[in-house]
Amino acid sequence: MIFTDYRGLTVAELSELRKLLRDRNFEYRIVKNTLAEIASLRTPVSVAKDSFKGPVGIAISYDDPVLTVKKILEYSKKNEKLKVISGVIEGRFCASDDLRSVAEIPPRKVLLSMLAGGFEAPLNKLAGALSATVSSFTYAMEALKNKRECQ
Repeated sequence: MIFTDYRGLTVAELSELRKLLRDRNFEYRIVKNTLAEIASLRTPVSVAKDSFKGPVGIAISYDDPVLTVKKILEYSKKNEKLKVISGVIEGRFCASDDLRSVAEIPPRKVLLSMLAGGFEAPLNKLAGALSATVSSFTYAMEALKNKRECQ
């Protein structure tokens, strides 16, 4: 969840932001602070109760929180009226600067493919080494056979 201050944004700009996020399976909601505080009680979001001051819009991610941060920061660069206040990622409170650091992390799919590549590399090396051992043995046997035929 990313908390933003949307003061100064027009309805058209908010609609544009919502459409940008909806295309990626995210939501952007404007909430009443008292209701947000009540809803966050006894949840991981309660660490951000100090963020519920002034007009607050919440960007909610259902899949990839890093991509949500990237999209919100991208939109805030394009439209400076949108200000990123803070966020809660994986139950941890993140200030605005922390969110900028999180935005530099590659997306989840890229990280998973990097992890899979890390697991795959040693297995490929092992397969290559075993193949080389069998090939070397085969070449040695072939050379021995040729040597005995020549004698």
